[in-house]
Amino acid sequence: MSTPPARPRAALLLLAYLAFVSLGLPDGLLGVAWPSTRADFDVPTEAVGWVLTAGTVGYLTSSVLAGFTLARVGVGALLAGSTLLASLALTGYSVSPVLAVLVGCALLLGLGSGAVDSGLNAYAAGAFGPRHMNWLHAFFGLGVAIGPLIMTAVLSAGLAWRWGYGVVAAAQLVLAAAFALTVRAWQRGVPASTEAGDAIQAPIVRVPVRETLRLPAVWSGTLAFVLYVAIEVSAGLWAFLLLTEGRGLSAAVAGGCVSAYWGSLFVGRIVQGLVAERLGAGLVLRVSLAGMAVGAALIAVPGPALLAVLGLVVVGFAAAPVFPLLTLTTAERVGAAHADRAIGLQIGAAGIGAALVPAGLGVLIGNTSVQVLGSALLVLALALIALYEWGARRSTGRPTGQPAPTQPGGEGQPASGPVRPVVDGR
Repeated sequence: MSTPPARPRAALLLLAYLAFVSLGLPDGLLGVAWPSTRADFDVPTEAVGWVLTAGTVGYLTSSVLAGFTLARVGVGALLAGSTLLASLALTGYSVSPVLAVLVGCALLLGLGSGAVDSGLNAYAAGAFGPRHMNWLHAFFGLGVAIGPLIMTAVLSAGLAWRWGYGVVAAAQLVLAAAFALTVRAWQRGVPASTEAGDAIQAPIVRVPVRETLRLPAVWSGTLAFVLYVAIEVSAGLWAFLLLTEGRGLSAAVAGGCVSAYWGSLFVGRIVQGLVAERLGAGLVLRVSLAGMAVGAALIAVPGPALLAVLGLVVVGFAAAPVFPLLTLTTAERVGAAHADRAIGLQIGAAGIGAALVPAGLGVLIGNTSVQVLGSALLVLALALIALYEWGARRSTGRPTGQPAPTQPGGEGQPASGPVRPVVDGR
């Protein structure tokens, strides 16, 4: 007898969307709040580097650890505890008397956010289809966009910057309570996704950690996240400089063009979530990776500013589904018994790609010319294509778009391909 599919529970899906919004909120607060914050603490502008570094260290640490402990802790408890930690950290922001305390709170916020990001991505990769996976990541961008609005409203009302963090801390506390109240719902039979976004109950398998770390597909997938995020962040970070100093646009026009780049990323995730659900994640990934290379080539070609702007929009729209779909198809590349750990490594690697590669590209630009941006993005995009294709050929899971195989003893029952593991921690 075939197993009837069950769609993701509406309450859990809503909480997942809200959680991704909440992940983006603190990122949007800092830029608007920092001028007031540094004035309060009487520190130089560059002191923000300490805050960013502490947050990144916490994020990398917890995102990797969460992937290796998720099955043992349980996704519901992980989300509840990590969101509570983020709420406490943001409360610490609002009452910090000196910069050193704020830096410590940034470390705690990174620990909480990294675990939520890794845990939710791992759960969503098994429970949600391509559409919801893309939309979840689009809602992260929505959170980043809402954060500055909250802090701007607070400052415009004549309140201290601390109130902005207090508001977000309260929202995080409510979300933590919601996760705590739904712990059993998150843990009750974690489903494995089907191509249509439905879910089936999966068996449980125990695998040693060392087996996960031996898989070449785990490390190729991790490197793919470094390359992808490096492209996404580098394009957004250095596009303004390219358009003003390299292509002669005014600051106002260039700023609008950079906004168009981020806007194309958001719109692309909404639109291509539907496309991926119809055509399959594998096809959309390949087309998107090729589109990123085409966009980078347009940026690299010497010519009018319009050509570079077009390239940026193409890169943004093409890149939109790559992060969520790479996460969604992790089990197909490494085997579902290793998926949670691999996703934890990938989320941590994404933080490295967002921090180190754009900074290194800045050094390259400083020693050559901003015109090198397009060529660097093209090299990264081609490397990402090659890495993805190599990993796809060595994948240990079932190919994208194929139905789950059946076990010999039961017609229609899922085999061990899309399992959700309980790891033994060795």
